[in-house]
Amino acid sequence: MPHDKDLTGVGVRLLGSSVQGLSTAGVAERVAAGQTNTFVQDTSRSVWSIVRANVLTLFNGIILACFIVLFAIGRWQDALFGFSAVANAVIGSVQEYRAKRALDRLALLNAPHARVMRDGSEAEIDLDDVVLDDTLVLRAGDQVPADGLVAGSRGLQVDESMLTGESDAVEKADGDRVLSGSVVVAGEGTAVVDRVGADSFANSLAAEAKRFSLVASELRSSIDRVLKWVTWFVGPVALLVLNAQMIAQGGWAEASANGAWRDAATATIASVVAMVPLGLVLMTSITFAVGAVKLARQQVLVQELPAVEGLARVDIICLDKTGTLTQGDIVFDAARPLTDRPGWEAVLSWYGVQNDANATARSLAGHFTEPPAEPPTDRVPFSSARKWSAVIFDDGMWILGGPEMVFPGDNSPDPVRQHLAKQASELATTGRRTLVLAHGTPTDDETVPADAVPVALLTFKENIRPDAAETLTYFAAQDVDVRIISGDNPQTVAAIAREVGLDAPHGFDARQLPDDDQELLEIINNHVVFGRVTPDQKKRIVVVLKSAGRTVAMTGDGVNDALAIKEADIGVAMNSGAAATKAVARLVLLDGKFSHLPSVVAEGRQVIANIERVSMLFLTKTAYATFLAIAFGILLLPFPFLPRQLSVTDGLTIGIPAFFLALLPNAQRYIPGFLRRSLTFAVPAGVSVTLGLASYARLAANLQIPEAEIRTGSTLVLTIIGIWILVVLSRPVTRFKGLVIGAMMIGLILVYSVPIARDFLQFTDPTLPTALLVLGTSVACIALIEIVRFVHRRVAYRDAQDALHHRVSHQRVSK
Repeated sequence: MPHDKDLTGVGVRLLGSSVQGLSTAGVAERVAAGQTNTFVQDTSRSVWSIVRANVLTLFNGIILACFIVLFAIGRWQDALFGFSAVANAVIGSVQEYRAKRALDRLALLNAPHARVMRDGSEAEIDLDDVVLDDTLVLRAGDQVPADGLVAGSRGLQVDESMLTGESDAVEKADGDRVLSGSVVVAGEGTAVVDRVGADSFANSLAAEAKRFSLVASELRSSIDRVLKWVTWFVGPVALLVLNAQMIAQGGWAEASANGAWRDAATATIASVVAMVPLGLVLMTSITFAVGAVKLARQQVLVQELPAVEGLARVDIICLDKTGTLTQGDIVFDAARPLTDRPGWEAVLSWYGVQNDANATARSLAGHFTEPPAEPPTDRVPFSSARKWSAVIFDDGMWILGGPEMVFPGDNSPDPVRQHLAKQASELATTGRRTLVLAHGTPTDDETVPADAVPVALLTFKENIRPDAAETLTYFAAQDVDVRIISGDNPQTVAAIAREVGLDAPHGFDARQLPDDDQELLEIINNHVVFGRVTPDQKKRIVVVLKSAGRTVAMTGDGVNDALAIKEADIGVAMNSGAAATKAVARLVLLDGKFSHLPSVVAEGRQVIANIERVSMLFLTKTAYATFLAIAFGILLLPFPFLPRQLSVTDGLTIGIPAFFLALLPNAQRYIPGFLRRSLTFAVPAGVSVTLGLASYARLAANLQIPEAEIRTGSTLVLTIIGIWILVVLSRPVTRFKGLVIGAMMIGLILVYSVPIARDFLQFTDPTLPTALLVLGTSVACIALIEIVRFVHRRVAYRDAQDALHHRVSHQRVSK
């Protein structure tokens, strides 16, 4: 995009010289010209997408068509279901919008910021306030807020995997382009912004990668499958029923001539509307939304509603040590000199005050306060893959890193190195982190000098999170495997793992991980703790576990966790972590408390268990409605309900109680096979209802009972059976459930006893034959429903056992 570049005073030199950046006047000019980084990027669904999902659906289209037909033929009394559909759409939209607002407010409060140079000083501003030609200050862990050209670099390395899919970090030199959404993984630098807002290269890609790729949801995919099946059935079944009703009215010609086709159309619409499980989608949306809002009150930001369900399905959770098991506040412990080399304290002082210093290096600042007299001549920035950094002064190259990374596979006869290796190993087993400061002759490439000698062994401590042990105990009780995956020394990590109650006699060094995926899986199954793991290895561990059929959660806070968190089924980030890590996570723990994860699991289990129970109600209705339509179409019998009668029955036996049941506490463990279990109950229950009503209608017709009385009896039978199904699926019946069921029974009595309701619903007083048929049919159907539920429980138990065996086959927890 062409623009005038007024870069007067914008210095782009690093290493000791200042960078001026834009002036206040220059920023104001660009804001006035609209050259800002403002870009609308919701952290949750847009209002339009919420309305569209709840209103513009195929089923709502079917309902609307039926609604219009009934009004057109003057049967508005039978169009009650239309108002029900409108209420469903409104309630669903309002609930999801309320959840969206709650989540957006939290996301806004916790949005990342950008660092820029303005008027010669560094300032932290909102991402939207970045303007064209701003000079960005980039450090490890930052997410690049806008596209720009590198103006200065100190070993600047950028991970562009969220944009390009390439996981290797890219070295950036002066003049190279950096893209918004990419992540600084090492070094530091400055970049002059040349594209902002919607003009940024792949803003849409960055938004998708950072926010909203869909969580795999068994509930959502199963319900979508049911809706697709019903869509295929509606048309043919409607034609079958219409034909039967026209024949029952005397044939197509006679019914068309005498106006009886209106009754046939009304009956057909009754059968079609009953097949549509409108409320099931509504209840699922409401349950997800309510769960997300409840977690938001506990400082858990849900980036996508079905993620509430996701963590409840997890069977293995991978934890980064720093910031997850530990509080991430590194405390300097001690320095143990190994070689007499003057100046090492000054070097540590220099490390402690650098802008890109990590928590470990910053902890040195309070203990080493006399920096070198002269600035360094060069440096090698820290890299997650290398695990060390270096700085070059006039007296040589000083290397700071993990002992086994600076001196890998050291079999040197040098007694100093032997002492270093022995002491580092002993200290690591106590849970201390160890770093070595070494000195050598500078090299032309980024490698440790061959003549490097260890000068001092440094130890650091980390504070264990007080909630870590209790949370891990919870996961163990829930049969969720735990793996600790860290970049630190494996023995140090194992010691901390033992402190929080894990059985980890030793840690596995990730540098020895095999290239073969099957061998890697075997090692993961047999070890709990992994140290010296690179970002790519973290991601690979997650990928291998997923390919083996595991449902994987990954938690972390560092930029080195971002790739694995994005790849995991459920990524969980700490709010104290890097912006990039929080952006790709499904859940963000805003107060950084690891102890919230059991609450998330409990909420997910409540969602899954309650939706399963509610789905049995709705799918049973869909099943018997479909079977009734087919049966009456084949038998050429008049359909035994008016649409208004079915609307009342649905409300009393399904719609109203489902709303309460979907939000009740439920700690039932997750068992795969939600749809199979639901249909295992719904289909035979639907067949039972169909057999009962078809038998009732045939017998009533043989006894020449009037059609209005047959409809009254059919509605009675269906309501009684529906309430019994509600009772069966509510077991064990608590006091609250009893109140809900009792209220529905009172509603049934009122519907049949209040004159205005009776007249509207066209109910008549049943004669003795009808009453006996209703009683006998209801008792027979209730007996069949009990048998169905008994068999269903056996199937559910078998599913649970199969799931357990399946999990055990994948989980070989080390003892």
